[in-house]
Amino acid sequence: MMSEGFRRSVPLAERMRPKSLEEFVGQKHLVGAGKPLARMYERGRLVSMILWGPPGSGKTTLARLLAERVHAPFVHVSAVSAGVRDVRAVIEQAQERRAKPNEPPTVLFIDEIHRFNKAQQDALLQAVEEGDIVLIGATTENPSFEVIPPLRSRAKTFVLRPLDEKDLQEVLENALRNDSILRKLEIDFEDRDLLVVFSAGDARALLNGLEMCCLLAEENGRVHITRAILEEAFQRAFAMYDKGGEEHYNTISAFIKSIRGSDPDAAVYWLARMLNGGEDPLFIARRLVVLAAEDIGNAEPNALLLATACFQAVHAIGMPEARIPLAQTTVYLSCAPKSNAAYLAIEEAMRDAEHLPPYPVPLHLRNAPTSFMKNLGYHRGYRYPHDFPGHFIEAEYLPPELASRQYYHPSDQGREQTLLQRLKALWKKRSY
Repeated sequence: MMSEGFRRSVPLAERMRPKSLEEFVGQKHLVGAGKPLARMYERGRLVSMILWGPPGSGKTTLARLLAERVHAPFVHVSAVSAGVRDVRAVIEQAQERRAKPNEPPTVLFIDEIHRFNKAQQDALLQAVEEGDIVLIGATTENPSFEVIPPLRSRAKTFVLRPLDEKDLQEVLENALRNDSILRKLEIDFEDRDLLVVFSAGDARALLNGLEMCCLLAEENGRVHITRAILEEAFQRAFAMYDKGGEEHYNTISAFIKSIRGSDPDAAVYWLARMLNGGEDPLFIARRLVVLAAEDIGNAEPNALLLATACFQAVHAIGMPEARIPLAQTTVYLSCAPKSNAAYLAIEEAMRDAEHLPPYPVPLHLRNAPTSFMKNLGYHRGYRYPHDFPGHFIEAEYLPPELASRQYYHPSDQGREQTLLQRLKALWKKRSY
């Protein structure tokens, strides 16, 4: 029989929300002694920031704790439902408050800020710039792709990590020991570690799952949590896929290797395994973009175009329809000819850039917009390729110290074979 406490209580995840930074679990690289957010908390001073991390990593809790520490009004806005009008209303209220003496700026917390379009993000710029608000944006997506550059330049980005097993065990132990309802129950687990695995680095998922297990299994103050109860509580069987754990990396590795190995059937299978396990489709789409450039490259230049279009399509439509462009792109990339020549070229060039001296740009390759530069020899001796037959003239474009270097070695695959033949015809002294 369900206890009275369960029927009347607020959710466990909310009851267990930390009341101070000392109670916060995880993210020691940000909240540990001497770390950035800990120093802000101690000094009672905030800057605008973007908190980028997976669900349940503590973004909302950190924002609330920081706002409470500086005794600032905290306005929580969801980018899913808010528009420009809502943002401007918050900013106007914040400006009215700032006009009063000794009033701290309003902390505006925007959950899922990556869902704001450019116009909505633009509306925040002046208020952030002038200090009317302290913006704390939370996102599960890479801010480099989803937050406009002017806003990123005004807000420090902090990366939150999925909670590890030790962190989740601590969250679980705290709930069992300190929650006013759970501590009255006699709770035992058939497989306690499985609850942690199902939570996939997400503290909120762990607490919600634990609460659901208790709702399903409580009998007269006793709760025996079996594997079956856990699967029912999380609404899935244990499919050996943990978004935050080893199987996440094993499966994406199998997926990438299958495409690289030109096996569309295996690649689609691993894609299905990831989607069935709840993997973020945008994570998969981003990996396809990287693979198209790294493993296919100029053997089939359309691969990168298709992968980029796939990322945009997945972002626009979401699941479940996103599975279709993901499958289309996976199959195309699997079937495409392969070359990693461009990848190897930039890797070798990066090693030279890191370990060799920064050789000066040869004078003939420099622009000479002033007479002073011309007198120094800038641009002298440069030959304009379009003035020569075939729009080509053999010249030296590397520093003299690197004149013998060759980074790009085209393969004989797909369209790269055409590039190879052209380079052989142009550069007689190189070993193409």
